[in-house]
Amino acid sequence: MLDRLSPQAPDALLALIRLHAADPRAEKIDLGVGVYRTEDGATPVFAAIKAAEQRLVDTQESKSYLGPEGDMGFVTALMPYIFGAGDPTMGGRVQGMQSPGGTGAVRLALAMAQKAGVRRVHMGVPSWPNHAQILADLGLELAPFEHANPDGTANLDAVLAAINGAGPDEAVLLHACCHNPTGIDYTADQWTAIAAAFAKSGTFPIIDSAYQGLGHGMEEDAAGMRAVLAAVPEAFVAHSCDKNFGQYRDRVGAFYVMSKEPGDLDTAFSNANALARAAWSMPPDHGGAAVRIVLNDAELTGLWLAELDTMRARMREVRDALAAAGTAGRVDLTPLGTQNGLFSMLPITKEEVATLREEHGIYMAASGRINIAGLTPSNLPKFIAALAAVAQ
Repeated sequence: MLDRLSPQAPDALLALIRLHAADPRAEKIDLGVGVYRTEDGATPVFAAIKAAEQRLVDTQESKSYLGPEGDMGFVTALMPYIFGAGDPTMGGRVQGMQSPGGTGAVRLALAMAQKAGVRRVHMGVPSWPNHAQILADLGLELAPFEHANPDGTANLDAVLAAINGAGPDEAVLLHACCHNPTGIDYTADQWTAIAAAFAKSGTFPIIDSAYQGLGHGMEEDAAGMRAVLAAVPEAFVAHSCDKNFGQYRDRVGAFYVMSKEPGDLDTAFSNANALARAAWSMPPDHGGAAVRIVLNDAELTGLWLAELDTMRARMREVRDALAAAGTAGRVDLTPLGTQNGLFSMLPITKEEVATLREEHGIYMAASGRINIAGLTPSNLPKFIAALAAVAQ
């Protein structure tokens, strides 16, 4: 049986992690791995999560199964942050379930769309590489459109053309905020136009909200997504807590359905539960339970939001410093100051990426994507100087 398998290309990011770990240079810089880092290079556990985990240790009486829907207390507590505190159920039209990270939520959203008849998904590129991999694994056709303009702004015309041109068995996948890998988000006016296009065309939206809170704030980062949801009868939302709660390895996510009528949700979730049962059976409990405790405790919620503010402020400082540098060689760094989240892309070649790694110990994806949080006040001057030397 195993002789029938063909070798698969290794994951490029995992290979980059190994190369960085093996590099003995003390001044090496890791801009590849997509996790938040402090100025000291650490990816700490949130103090709010630590406190919640201790409470779990002290009070949790069982680790029995919860069912394929997971911790519904977690799912419900998260909803006001995603859909708005006024009426997070949108008149009883929104329901969710827990998933193994944002990846599980995206997978479930696309599998649900496929089961409902979707055969083709429009998506702005470049995008998170796993989006395309999930689509391919499910056998869904990817219809790409250009997400970014050369000047570092979002290509509104391309997304509107995709929405307006999609057929009845097609969907459009959008990032809610902090676009991965470009950092280029739609403006408020652009989201208004996007919402109007969805309303007019009837195209089905799937929204991946993986970085809410890392751009401008929990409320601000949800505004565009909420504009779309207010304009359409149905939508899927995939949400990740891996980044905004620092729960990377605990895999904390949620999948939500917004239906035309409240009565449609029972059928929708009978299908979602069946798909989840076949894929992972039950989601991991620990991380979601910790988030539930944080969100149900006013003091811990305040602590969490303060920690998120600190993360966001640090990344904004790095972006401001890059923008203030102007250019490095032929690379204009000023657009990075207007972009959001962990990532941005540098317009450099694969060969230049390799030179930065080999000659300067600077590690990044071959696409030119950099993790902003890998830069600190101490290594930023080296990074800019190396980029200027290589990107002539």
